[in-house]
Amino acid sequence: MGEAARVSGQCLCGAVRFTAVPEKLEMDVCHCGMCRRWSGGVLMSVPCNGLELENDNALGRYASSEWAERLFCRECGTSLFWRLRGDESGHVAVAFQSIDDLPAVSFAEEIFIDEKPSLYEFAGERSRKTGAEVIAAFEAQQQEG
Repeated sequence: MGEAARVSGQCLCGAVRFTAVPEKLEMDVCHCGMCRRWSGGVLMSVPCNGLELENDNALGRYASSEWAERLFCRECGTSLFWRLRGDESGHVAVAFQSIDDLPAVSFAEEIFIDEKPSLYEFAGERSRKTGAEVIAAFEAQQQEG
């Protein structure tokens, strides 16, 4: 497989514009309480590297836990990026809805499935992980780094 194409995106008002390279053409969904509050639903994201910001003056950061931070537009409030704090690898989860034009992606994974409210369900089969499984994976990743 060749190098993935760089995608562009922005917040609702256009104050934060970016480009990034999808790690894979997959979308993941997080059902955790923080993501649901932050995004107004579920966080649908595409795992990316090589995030480049056109202008970061309007970019806000919120350290939402000991290990993660959420980035958003301070002007319009758009939820944009989630990443591990102190992660120098360049990995960032880019909010799916903020990407301008994305090639066809598959719906690959749901995480924090044990926190998903019972009133909705996504159709189809995919990987589903509990919060404990996700946190254990993050902790193992931090010990490796």
